[in-house]
Amino acid sequence: MCLSIPAKIESIDGEMAMVSVGGARYKASLQMIDDANIGDYVLLHAGFALQKLSEEDAKETLRLFDELEDINNQDEALT
Repeated sequence: MCLSIPAKIESIDGEMAMVSVGGARYKASLQMIDDANIGDYVLLHAGFALQKLSEEDAKETLRLFDELEDINNQDEALT
């Protein structure tokens, strides 16, 4: 199973960008995306930005990831 995560573009240098996810920063290739701009949200997988998405969708996805992490932590505490 593959998982991509929403990331915000902080800077762009040619076909590469610096993106942030929850305070962590990563380099991402923009070769698969047209019209990438600083401040855009992208789906990041294996160092590649796969597609742009709205800020609203990005924040909702990140909220759901946080919720899943909380559920997993509760399950671990019960065992």
